Amino acid sequence: MVIHNLDEQNTPAESHATEQVLKKLGLAPPDFQYRAFLIKLLTEQVAGYFDPKQQEFFLADWIDLEGQKPVMAHELTHALQDQHFNLRRFEKWPKGDSDAELAAHALIEGDATLAMKIYMTRNPLVAFAFIRSFGSTAMPSEQFKQAPRALRESLVFPYQEGLDWATAVYKKSGWSGVSRAFAELPQSTEQVLHPEKYFAHEAPEKLNLADVRSQLGPKWKRIDYDVNGEWSYYLILDQFLNSEVESKRAAAGWAGDRYAVYEAPATDDVFITQLSVWDTENEAREFFDAYAKRTKLRYADSKAAELAASGERRQWTTSQGGVAMEMKGKRILILEGIPGNTDVNELLRALWQ
Repeated sequence: MVIHNLDEQNTPAESHATEQVLKKLGLAPPDFQYRAFLIKLLTEQVAGYFDPKQQEFFLADWIDLEGQKPVMAHELTHALQDQHFNLRRFEKWPKGDSDAELAAHALIEGDATLAMKIYMTRNPLVAFAFIRSFGSTAMPSEQFKQAPRALRESLVFPYQEGLDWATAVYKKSGWSGVSRAFAELPQSTEQVLHPEKYFAHEAPEKLNLADVRSQLGPKWKRIDYDVNGEWSYYLILDQFLNSEVESKRAAAGWAGDRYAVYEAPATDDVFITQLSVWDTENEAREFFDAYAKRTKLRYADSKAAELAASGERRQWTTSQGGVAMEMKGKRILILEGIPGNTDVNELLRALWQ
């Protein structure tokens, strides 16, 4: 089931692009194999699942009967979601906005996890059996422990942050409010992390990035074009800042972004461009400074260019290509993995258009 779903939802090229992004941003080791690891990780963690196509749900047989009941509550909630709101419409999510897709999954899993939590609260003995089952050696976790942090926490996001978000919606307007959310989807992880922004309908700003293959040269191909979102920016920062408070504060002013990934297959070089917009210029500055700090920690051999003293632009050379950042008002451009023979000024001009 896991392999089938992965093959349906991601082409080999898309999985390769995700792997390259994780490596380039320092979120996974250089030898990391994304698809193979994800299969091992997901099959290790499955306790049950609902399949909208077959209209069936499945349970792992290593959980005792009482411990299975909360899993049933969770998976049967998915069955009810499909009956009323058609879960299959989420299977072919439009490419290019993974942040909004993750927010939609937070609704789906947050709703089911909240139902399961309430069920266990009302049935303490069942809750105890569930905890006992998952606390025993029967629940494998070796792959989960070995998973790169960004991958591990993003897989947990729909359940953990989704539960917090669904709870906020439930407290405000009951189950009818949670049901309405399937018609009025959360549009970003920002809305999930800050439910008040969902209630206020604070939609993210849609950005576009110019294609700079003509500046890079004929050997370069664009392999990805997507959105990071507040959640991913938090993970990118905190991988190196290692300060949850600082990283969350710096990512919290997010208002929209777009990134593009280029690869030179012959050399395996990767170049990433990122354009982001922030709620205020002060919040843009806070993210700008935090990303600069993260960059110096990410590349231990980095050397700042003389122009790095400028408050609006910073630039470094590293063994993995150049890095440049420029801020204009509430917008920030980041270039990472700049090829050595490329005119940085020309790249920046093309991307600011």
